[in-house]
Amino acid sequence: MLRPKVPDMPQPTGHINPPTARVVEPTAVIQQASQLYTPTPAPLPAPVPARPTVQLTPGTALALVGGGTAVVLVVGVVLVSLLLAVAVTAASVAVCAVVLRSLTASQHRR
Repeated sequence: MLRPKVPDMPQPTGHINPPTARVVEPTAVIQQASQLYTPTPAPLPAPVPARPTVQLTPGTALALVGGGTAVVLVVGVVLVSLLLAVAVTAASVAVCAVVLRSLTASQHRR
């Protein structure tokens, strides 16, 4: 019942040609002393400065301050809106709980 079944080998379909034998003849490579390979030295890379220099003009400094202020304001607005959404959801859940509690209390009295 739990013995593995060995798959049968499928028979080839169509006409199959056996590979033809090829004769490979050895060849000799003779190098002369003047044709030997001598590697050329790689060119040296240009020297890289230790630290890149950044020059801030008054215009770029003002742009950086303005961009940073805009990012802080956008992140603040997003976080405040998320907090407001959580507060509104909590208030609505509280109202639903009070309504359900009053409905169940009124049914117990009847």
